[in-house]
Amino acid sequence: MEHSKAYQEALDQFVLLWGEMASAWGINKTMSQIHALLYAESQPLDTDSIMETLDISRGNANMNLRRLVDWELIHKTGYPGDRKDYYSAETDVWKIVSTIIRERQQREIAPIRENLVKCVETLESGGLEDQESKEFKVRIENYMEFLEMFERFTDALLPYINKKNLGFLKQLVKLVEVKESLAGKKKNDDR
Repeated sequence: MEHSKAYQEALDQFVLLWGEMASAWGINKTMSQIHALLYAESQPLDTDSIMETLDISRGNANMNLRRLVDWELIHKTGYPGDRKDYYSAETDVWKIVSTIIRERQQREIAPIRENLVKCVETLESGGLEDQESKEFKVRIENYMEFLEMFERFTDALLPYINKKNLGFLKQLVKLVEVKESLAGKKKNDDR
């Protein structure tokens, strides 16, 4: 499909930007660029078109397309009489962000908590005879408590991250901003 020069320039910028943001999302650059390309395109693309546009290998394209499908950030479709698979991106940015948050939580936060539990078990296996071990256990448990609260907060909030709840989310942010503003004012008054 031929695009206007301005469209192509904007597409190139968008794909580059998405690729640079990949590390912040905890995903690889190619996965992010494929998602950006599909998000920008109004028509589904086949693997060959994706490979050609992004100058990537078939193996790299297939591996990242599978991951994007697994994460439900893209959808695989087909056309009658055509054996190729075509891909289109999820276009609901709220769902995209929720999915990325959920995936990062599952891949990063949960394993950290599991490993912290093992650290506590290791400390406890030594009988916690010395003060240093007891204090270290408390520090680890404090961190575990924070991670548990973060996971609970995320789990509670994720179902509400969507466009139909935009008013609610804005009110929630405004409430936090007012609280922060009041806390800052009180801090300045106490000086």
